[in-house]
Amino acid sequence: MDTQRSPNPLAAPVPQEVHLEVAPLVRVVAQVRFPLVASIEQRDFVAPFQEAVRREYPALRPEKTFGMVLGANGLVESQAPTTTWRFEDLSGNWRASLAPSFVALETTRYSSRADFLDRFERLLRATRDHVDPQVVDRLGIRYIDRVPWSGAEDFGRLVSADVAGPLLWPVGDMVKQAITQNIFVLPEDAGELMVRWGLVPANSTIDPSAVEPSDSPSWILDLDAYANRAQPFDVEALLERTRFFAERVYTFFRWMVTEEFLRQFGGRP
Repeated sequence: MDTQRSPNPLAAPVPQEVHLEVAPLVRVVAQVRFPLVASIEQRDFVAPFQEAVRREYPALRPEKTFGMVLGANGLVESQAPTTTWRFEDLSGNWRASLAPSFVALETTRYSSRADFLDRFERLLRATRDHVDPQVVDRLGIRYIDRVPWSGAEDFGRLVSADVAGPLLWPVGDMVKQAITQNIFVLPEDAGELMVRWGLVPANSTIDPSAVEPSDSPSWILDLDAYANRAQPFDVEALLERTRFFAERVYTFFRWMVTEEFLRQFGGRP
């Protein structure tokens, strides 16, 4: 066992970030959910928000989605679609989303915590100035890694034995799928951390809305820190809590992986 690993990554000091040149991160998403603001459906209402973010995210691509409602026969698709306004950068690697009940920032090209939080702060300020939601129902940030599967022996060098579980058993090379999910309460009841990890077979995924299936087996690590509680829409407070969540996620990530993992993906621990 790596003696540098903290016995409790939920409370340990945050390790210094190690930049990974070829990071296996496939998506990072931060989202703020708020009570319905019906006016967001209207183009005229959204126009000033677009102007506030257009320099950074110039491509607007609205999406119509149908939610689920509870009817006499159980959950059914609603008849009225909801508009989600998607604002993308020129590279297509960054996207800001505004819907009647949430605002979100996501990327497939994450470089650092500071860069992501700077962008998220600008998005929150635009939301405050032009939408003014007043109340937040949920705040969360999610990091998803995908590592190509190269066999149990190679994989055993990348993560701790506690994390690898059955993949390091004598039957490890015969495992087709092995998914683990845990939900932890963060210190001082600051929120929760849901951690899912494991081997998924080819053409499969743990969440089709966030991770596209791969044509070969892969190991997925999904860390989602969040708080489901009402609070004011205060940019500084939301940013500070998001920073705390991101730091807890990174500390837990470093607890799970080895230095060999960092080196393999271009890091210099």
